[in-house]
Amino acid sequence: MSGNSTMVANDAVFGGLAECFITIDGRRYNFMSMTDFESTWEVKIADIPILGQVGMGHKAAGGKGTWSGTAHYNQSVFRMMADKYQKTGIMPYFEMQVSNEDPTSTVGRQTIIHRGCLCDKFTLAKFQAGEGEALDEELSGTFESWDIPEKFADMEGV
Repeated sequence: MSGNSTMVANDAVFGGLAECFITIDGRRYNFMSMTDFESTWEVKIADIPILGQVGMGHKAAGGKGTWSGTAHYNQSVFRMMADKYQKTGIMPYFEMQVSNEDPTSTVGRQTIIHRGCLCDKFTLAKFQAGEGEALDEELSGTFESWDIPEKFADMEGV
């Protein structure tokens, strides 16, 4: 036996117990319509030429946050945001808070608050006859920064 620790299967976090809240113009919504969500931070890496060296150096030079998800087509929060923008030219920034917690896992709870969020596309209206499926919509956008007020605990052996 190698002596290496391994993860306990129960420490894999079940995603269906997540929570998602958005705050727009001071109003907080429980965005329970979301069925999947992912946010990423892409670091821009600049090439740095270095005299006397054949290889190129690299340096972190900024980043960009993006988010995407799917929601049931049963709320008008984002459509109202799009309507405000097309009528006034004002696109409201918002916050999106996502928490993951699985009571069967020992890692506890993690919360990420995405700040300076914008949507980059809006589904205005849709229908689908004959399929027998519930309607959903794809959502996506950007964010400028984030905070982590709650983080997962280290697993035993980490």
